Order: sequence, then C-alpha cells, then structure tokens
Amino acid sequence: MVKSPLPESTVMTGAQIRQTFLEFYAARGHAIKPSASLVPEDPTVLLTIAGMLPFKPIFLGQRQADVDRAVSSQKCIRTNDIENVGRTARHHTFFEMLGNFSFGDYFKEQAIAWAWELSTQVFHLPPSSGGERLPGGRRCLCYLARSDWHSPHRIIRMGAADNFWASGPTGPCGPCSEIYYDFHPELGDGAIDLEDDSRFIEFYNLVFMQYNRDGEGHLTPLQNQNIDTGLGLERMAQILQQVPNNYETDLIFPIIETAARLAGLVYRDCDAPTQVSLKVIGDHSRAVVHMVADGITASNVGRGYVLRRLIRRVVRHGRLIGIQGAFISQVAETAIQLAQTTFANTRERAAAITAELDREEARFLETLERGEKLLADILERERLTPARQISGADAFVLYDTYGFPLELTQEVAEEQGLTVDLVGFEAAMAAQRQRSQAAHETIDLMVQGSLDSLADHIHSTQFVGYSSASTSSQVVALLVAGQKVDQVSAGQTVQVVLDQTPFYAESGGQIGDRGYLSGAAVLMPVEDVQKDSDFFVHLGRIERGTLAVGDRVTAQIDQACRRRLQAHHSATHLLQAALKKLVDSTISQAGSLVAFDRLRFDFNCPRPLTSDEVQQVEDQVNQWIGEGHLAEVAVMALEEAKQKGAVAMFGEKYGAEVRVIDFPGVSMELCGGTHVSNTAAIGLFKIIAETGVASGIRRIEAVAGPALLPYLNLRDRVVRDLCDRFKVKPEAIGDRITSLQAELKQTQKDLVELQAELSVIKANQLLPEAVTVGGLKVLVAELPGSSPEALKTAGERLLQKLGVGAVVLGTVPEPGKVSLVAAFSPEAIAANLQAGKFIGAIAKLCGGGGGGKPNLAQAGGRDSQKLPEALEIAKQQLLAALQKSP
Repeated sequence: MVKSPLPESTVMTGAQIRQTFLEFYAARGHAIKPSASLVPEDPTVLLTIAGMLPFKPIFLGQRQADVDRAVSSQKCIRTNDIENVGRTARHHTFFEMLGNFSFGDYFKEQAIAWAWELSTQVFHLPPSSGGERLPGGRRCLCYLARSDWHSPHRIIRMGAADNFWASGPTGPCGPCSEIYYDFHPELGDGAIDLEDDSRFIEFYNLVFMQYNRDGEGHLTPLQNQNIDTGLGLERMAQILQQVPNNYETDLIFPIIETAARLAGLVYRDCDAPTQVSLKVIGDHSRAVVHMVADGITASNVGRGYVLRRLIRRVVRHGRLIGIQGAFISQVAETAIQLAQTTFANTRERAAAITAELDREEARFLETLERGEKLLADILERERLTPARQISGADAFVLYDTYGFPLELTQEVAEEQGLTVDLVGFEAAMAAQRQRSQAAHETIDLMVQGSLDSLADHIHSTQFVGYSSASTSSQVVALLVAGQKVDQVSAGQTVQVVLDQTPFYAESGGQIGDRGYLSGAAVLMPVEDVQKDSDFFVHLGRIERGTLAVGDRVTAQIDQACRRRLQAHHSATHLLQAALKKLVDSTISQAGSLVAFDRLRFDFNCPRPLTSDEVQQVEDQVNQWIGEGHLAEVAVMALEEAKQKGAVAMFGEKYGAEVRVIDFPGVSMELCGGTHVSNTAAIGLFKIIAETGVASGIRRIEAVAGPALLPYLNLRDRVVRDLCDRFKVKPEAIGDRITSLQAELKQTQKDLVELQAELSVIKANQLLPEAVTVGGLKVLVAELPGSSPEALKTAGERLLQKLGVGAVVLGTVPEPGKVSLVAAFSPEAIAANLQAGKFIGAIAKLCGGGGGGKPNLAQAGGRDSQKLPEALEIAKQQLLAALQKSP
C-alpha cells in the first residue's frame, strides 16, 4: 500500500504517542487526569465507553470542576461493533482515547488550532494528507470554525446526522469536527468516501459540547460551552508506525504474535480468516485483562456477561486457528506486559486476572466440544433445507445447555452462510422466563404512586433517624392505591409522607424501619418505608381513627427492630473487612440485605470458601466485636473519602458528599445506613450459610445480635428432636444420617435392578413382533412403566436376542415425559443408519432431543401424547432405510 510520506522522525511507539499528547496539552494549562475505571460511576451506561464519561457530571453542571482544562488517556470498552473486530482496520472492543477537555474555558477556535498544531507540527502529519470534516446546519456555526482550518478545499461540510456526537441517547452532546488522515491523496478529491477504510481513517474528533439531550430528544443549551475531544491512540499508532491496520501496531501485535506462536503459525504467512482470528484474540485479550483488573468478574448478566462473551470468543478463535487446550492466560500475560507501565493495576492484579480467565476458559472448554458437535450436526442438517436457518429452539438449546452465547451461534452460522431464527430464540427465552417466574411468588412493596407532582408544592422529607427515635411530624401527603387523597379512616391501607421522620427508608440493602404513627385520635402501624425521589413514604393500615393532610402525628420507630438492623448492618461491614483480610483483598460487594432476622452479603469470589475459611471469617468478626471498636461517623467530600480508603460499592451512585462509617483499624465504608456506636453492641455473629448464587458470585448469610438467640433456640429444638427420633446423642446425629443415606442408596440401587429385570421380561414378550427386512430384524415398540435406565438395558438385551437388526423402544417414565432408546447392530450401521442421529430426530417429534453412539443412543421428549406417532414413524423410516440398502 502506498502511503502519504512521513518523515522518519515521526515513527513513534504507542507509549510515546500517549506521552506526547499528554505533555502537549499539559504545557497549555491542562491538568493530566488518570484514566477512570472501566466500571463507570454513571448508572446510565454499563461500561466506560468514551473518554468524556468521567467528566459527564461536570458537563451537565451537576459537579463543579476542580480545573478549567484537563487531558487524559482513558481506557474504554465498546461492543456495539464487535462483529467488525478483526475484519476492518480500526474496530476494537478495547481502546485508549486520548482527550483534551475544556469546562467552560476555551471553545471552538482554540480547540481547532491546537488540534491542527498537534497533528501537523508535533506528529508531523503532512497538511496535504489531512482531510477535515466539519459539521453543517444551524447548530454547528461551522463558518466560525472554518476560517481557522488549513487547506479549505479539503473541508467537507456534513449535516447533524454525521457530525453530531453524544455519549448515549441522553446527556451532554454537540456538533463535532472530525480530522481524517488520507493514505492515498494521489487519488484526488473527486468522489471522496470517508467510510473507505483502505484510504481514510478518522483519528481525531473535536466535540463542541454545548447541549443536553433529554429522554424525548429535546436539546437545551448547557450552562457552559465545553470542549470534549478524542484522539484514538491505536489509530494514530497505525498512521505513525506506517502499518496496514491498528492491530499491527506495537500496542496489539505482540499479543497476536504470542497467539500465533501457540498455534504454530507465523502471522504474515496466514490466510485472511486466520489473521482475522488472531486479531480478535489480540483485541479481546486486552479487553478482558483490563476488565478483570478493574474488578469485573464473568457472569450471565450486565458487564459480567460482556466479559464472559469476550473470553469465549477468544477461546473459540484460538480453537479455529488450531490451539489445543488452555491458552488464554499466556496471551493475557503479554497483554499485561504491554499495559503495566501505564495501568499498574494490570500487574498488581495479574494473579486474579489469570485465575479468572483460566477458570472461565476451563468452564467453556468443558461444554464447547459437545456444543460444537451439536452445532455441526445442526449446520449440516439445516444447510440442506431451503430456509438455511438454525431454528430458535436449536439456538436456545445451544445457549441454555451448552453455554453458547446467541452471538456466537450467529457468528458460526454466518461463516457457513446460514442465519438464526431470532424470533424463535426470543420465544424460547421468554418461555423459560415464564417458567422461572411461575416458581416464585413476589410481593410488591414499592411505592405505588408517583410523587413527582408534589415536588413543586412541598419540601423533601427531612430524615432525623440517625439521632432520634421519635419526632413530631406533619402529614404533607396521603396516597391510596397511588392516588392523592386528603383523608383516610380506619381499615384503609395508605402511604403517608411526612415533613420529617425518624424512619429509615429502604436503601443500600437495609430494609425500612418499623414502628407507628399516632395522634390524639389515630393509630397506624408502619409496615414498610420506601423512598420516592426525596420523599419518605410510610406504608401501613389505619388501625383506628382518621388521618388527614396537615395533621400532626408522633412518628415512633420500633427500637427493638432498629437495634437488630444496626447489629446486622455493622456486622455486614465487619464481614466484608474479614473476607478481604482472610480470603482475598480484591473481594468486593455484589449486593446485600440487612433485615431484622438476618443479613445477606453477596461478593465477587471465583470459588467456594472452604469450611476452615468460613470459620476463620466468623472468628475474626467475633474478635472485632469483642474488642469494642467505636464507630466514627463523618460526612465528607467523595474524593476525600476515596483518598482515605473508604470502600465504595460498584454501581452505587454517590453524591458530591458522602457519609463514612469508620471502625478505625477494621473497616471504613461509604454508607447511609444505621449502625451500632460500638462493635461490642453487636453481641455475637454466626455464619449460617455460604453458597454460590451466580458464576463468580458467592453469598454469605449470617445472624447477629438480638436475632441470634431465636435462631439458636430453633436449632436447639431441631437437634433435640433428631436426638429423640434417632435415639442418639447430638454428636452422633451425623453418623446416623450417613448410615441411613447408605441404606437408602442401596435400596434405590436394588430397585433399579429389579425394574431393569422386569423390563427385560416384558421386552422378551415383544420378540414375536420383530419384522424381518433384507435379513435384518426390526423391532419398534412401547415398553410401559420402564425407567430410562431400564429401557436402555431392555434395548441392549433385545438386540442380543435378535442377533442382527435394529431396536427402538419408547416409554413414558413419568407424566408428560418421554424416554427413547435405539440399539443398532453393525449390520444396521453398515446400512447407513446411526443410532444417535436416528433417535435424536425421532425425539424431536416428541418435543425433545438427544443422541449418542452409532450403536446405542438415548433421547427424551416433553410431549408424551406424541410417543405412539413417533414410534410408528421410527418403524417406517427403519423399514424404508433397510429396504433401500443392498
């Protein structure tokens, strides 16, 4: 490829480009800001998708900037163009965005001048090869900027559809000006297509951030006119290092070379599909390393799902190029080496990164081979059909049973020229959700009515519950079934808003207080307290009297319930500190519940805790309780709290000021909940369960303080009852149960053997029904009352009695279910019949599937009414196949 000539001095490493950019703007009054985490504080996005995201609150006027100008190199993740990764020269899931920002300081003219100076005088890009793309339309004021651009004949004015940038559907946005590099200026300016990757690359985007877009798409001017720019580090590296694409720069290519070496390949000698796979591995390896370094663990939801999907794509593309067995940690180590100087946490968390990637790779490899075989069979079958489409049901089985993400099935299908029935897949997914929801009963305790219309008429509720258990309050609003009313009477369920309250409203995992509202002629037990915007809503049923807007009542919390919540909430903080100390310092909270009777703490951990670890954690918490650590509560700026080491929860939204609960030397967390003043007030702490709730997420349930005595009393009654039943001492209960389990297991084994013998006896009576075709005997029959295992034994025995031929048996082992078995002799297999494929197709007629070896296979179904029809079809197909066979 002929490129625009660049001076030898312009060839720079990725690290040099990054540092040059930062120093250029630092010399012009910009404060260098470190990259924010890939886990954003902004709840409207899943991952950090742009360099401006950490500054979004400043652009919106929600937070005051500490500087007027900033510059950063921000790590970003985007997966909206994942199908283009490796196929184009410039698409990535992980990339670094170099950006300079102005918060109400300089605007268009200065941003344009510096961008041009940096591009042409510092990076030495020839002005004649720079194509500039400017916005058009009334909003853009493009003519103000146009006089500052060089080479006006190479300015292309575009409309808002092409040159208007936003970080999402809502939020700060504005017109932009994109700077392109032209690899082939000798082709001239006629019929320019800026989407032509082989000729042009956009490397710098100047966004004139001056609007806020609301949920309805309306634009309103921001308080300040701001500058938000983004220069793609990988794209500038491609230009300055004079390589054909971003992947072959020093930022990614060492990872690609590692993967190629593991596959026994040389990248330059590979064909195009292999190079695409190597590029995908190079790109995704960087992404997953940084995601795990920032505390993300693989799961089936949210950002955890993004991580799992990327890991599985790496593994699959590794297999496509011939890598056998586990390899991802080896390419990850190369990615860590490339990143560690700029992003130190990649090296600091190298062990955690390797462990998470190895674990996910092993989990995927366990199911990948089986899933790939099933997918290959599906592709082979559907390739011969007119539709050339994988059914939604098949795609769902791959997803639900074998862990194949839908996107992966689509990708493989596309490679084979097939599509996937997405409507059918969504229908199968919806059916599964309905089955799951049907298994749970839920109670909606959320606020039923919106209080937005009250915001202009009343002040938000003042919470006084940190210092007071009771207060005199005025009723400012009443809602019944979501509708505002002026008065309620005995027997009515109502939601009450007060001007001030001692009741804590449910948040941060802690449930709302209980208590009562009382007046001269009214009494209402408070059953729950929720928060709607800044209003505390007290839910209850009027026990006696009437209550009207404007009335004054005494709001009194149940102090016994409050003490239980305090004990459990403070114990939760101690629990997290103990887990970090004794199990893994990188553990972080993934959810919690603080209730009257127990606490529940979910946390990121890739493995179950051992029984010794559980005991050590419990002992450590009780030790801290016994030491009597005083609680220090303070309100401070968020940044100050983080600098002091306060633990914050991922995904939680914090304001500029935060409340910090500190048990000095033990635990310091950002928390708005209620707590004991001294750990000694907790009393005792007992872990009652440690379980897994999702991939990479563990859960500890525990009881503490006043709630522990009822728990222990209940367990004591259970133990005494078992001692009476088994006639043993408490310490012998375990042995007695083990003995009973062994007896039961043996009894069940004997029962299975008896059922098998009975099925064989019944099966022998079917021998006269066998049909002979071309010297082979075919027997297809239903065997009522058999278990799947007994059916298999009967099929094998019948084939032995027949000698040569094929046996297909079916049964209904339990209502609504179907079990099928096929046993074929070598002579039947020679007639182009395979038991696995044959019985799998028959099972589909009963709403199921299955398969196995050519000589013996089992399958199942969910529609027992279709069994007679399926067996008849099986018989006809066997006879037809054997009649055709020579």
